[in-house]
Amino acid sequence: MTNVNTCQNTSFHPLFAAEHLMPDYVRRRMDAHHVTRIEQLLGGEHPHAWQPVQSGSVFLAGNDYLCLAGEPALVRAQVNALQGSESDQLMSAVYLQEGSDQHRLEHKFASFMGAEDAILAQSGWAANVGLVQTLAEPGLPVYLDMQAHASLWEGVQSAGAVPVSFRHNDLEHLQRQVARHGRGVIAVDALYSTNGSVAPLPALVDLAWATGCVLIVDESHSLGTHGPRGAGLVAAQGLQDRVHFRTASLAKAFAGRAGVITCSSKFKGYFLSESRPAIFSSCLLRHELAWFDAAIDFVAAADERRVALHIKACALREELGALGYNVSDGTEQIIALEAGPEPKTLALRKLLEARGVVGAMFCAPATPKNRSLVRLTLNSGLDRSQLRRIVEACDDIRSLADVEGWTSTRRLHKLALV
Repeated sequence: MTNVNTCQNTSFHPLFAAEHLMPDYVRRRMDAHHVTRIEQLLGGEHPHAWQPVQSGSVFLAGNDYLCLAGEPALVRAQVNALQGSESDQLMSAVYLQEGSDQHRLEHKFASFMGAEDAILAQSGWAANVGLVQTLAEPGLPVYLDMQAHASLWEGVQSAGAVPVSFRHNDLEHLQRQVARHGRGVIAVDALYSTNGSVAPLPALVDLAWATGCVLIVDESHSLGTHGPRGAGLVAAQGLQDRVHFRTASLAKAFAGRAGVITCSSKFKGYFLSESRPAIFSSCLLRHELAWFDAAIDFVAAADERRVALHIKACALREELGALGYNVSDGTEQIIALEAGPEPKTLALRKLLEARGVVGAMFCAPATPKNRSLVRLTLNSGLDRSQLRRIVEACDDIRSLADVEGWTSTRRLHKLALV
C-alpha cells in the first residue's frame, strides 16, 4: 500500500508522476535527448538556452534583414488596424469571399512577385507543407536538395510521397536521380538558410522542364533582399514564368508572421479545397494584413537597404575568410561558422557571446550530425563599428575555438590543394 505521508513529505508533483508513467518508447526518446545529448555530450547545457543578451551586443540571430521591425510607418498601419471598429473574421481562409482584405493582399503579393496569383498561409512552414501535400501523391518521387528546408521534407511525408535527396546544388546527381525514379516534384531553396549558398536556378528550371517535373523554389531568405524591388532571386533571373511555384516565409525580410505561395488562380481554388494546413487554419487577422500591406510598399522602395546588406555581407565574408574561417560555402547575408561537433559549436557560441557577438547555434536536425554551426545573420542596419567588432571577436577566439582543427577548415585546405 502506498504510504501517503511519504508522498506528502517529498517534492511530489502530479506532472512529475505523469512523466514517469509514460510508455518506455517515449521515455527512451526523451532520455536520448536529455541524458545522452544534453547531459553527457554538452555537459548539461542546452544548445538553445541563451543568457540575457548584454547591452551593446551585436545581435546576429534574427532574420529581420532589412530592419523593418519597429519601422514607424508599418507600426502605424498595424495600430490603425487594431484601433479600427471592424471585427476580425475568425475562420478558415477557405471561407473568405473574393474581395476580402486577405484576397486583396494576395493579389498585391502576386503583383509584387510577378505571378498570376498568390495564397497567404499562416507561416512559411504551412505554405510548404500544404503545397507539397497538394502536388504530390503516394508513390510520387519528390527530389529535395539535401539542404532544402525541413518544411519541404515534412510536406513529402504528409503527402505519402517518396523523398529522393540529391547532393547540395549538384545538378548532375539530380539528373541521375530523375532518370532513375521518373518525373515528379523538385524542391529547392533559392537561398539556403544555414550557409547562405544560392541555388543554380536557370539550370534547375531547364532540368525540370526537360524532365516533366514540377519545380518549387522556397524564397524565404531571398524575398525582399534580392531581385528587382525585392521580388526575389527567381525574379532577378527573369524566371517567374518558368518556376511553377514559389513559397516564402514572411517572418524574414518582411518581419511578420505568415507565408506566401505564388500560383495560378485555378490552382489557388484547388489548393484551398485540398490543402490541410489551409483548411484547418484560421485566416490572417486585420492587423497582420495591414502590416504586410504596408511592408510590400516599404520593401519595394528599399533598394538602399538591399545594397547596404549585400555590401556588408560581402565585406564581412572577405574579412572572415582572410582570418582562416571557411565561409566559402555561401555568398549572401547568412554566414556559417561550422565548428562541427556540438560541444565545439556550443563553445564557439559562448566565446562569441562573451565578446558581444550573438549568433544562433544550428545543430541536428537543422544540420547533418557533426556539422553543427553558429549562424551569423546580417542585416542592413549594421554599422562599421559593429562589423569591426564581429571581425575582432572572430580574430580573438581563433585559437580558443581551435578553428584550425575544424573539419570545415580542413575542407578549405583540401580545396586549396586541388
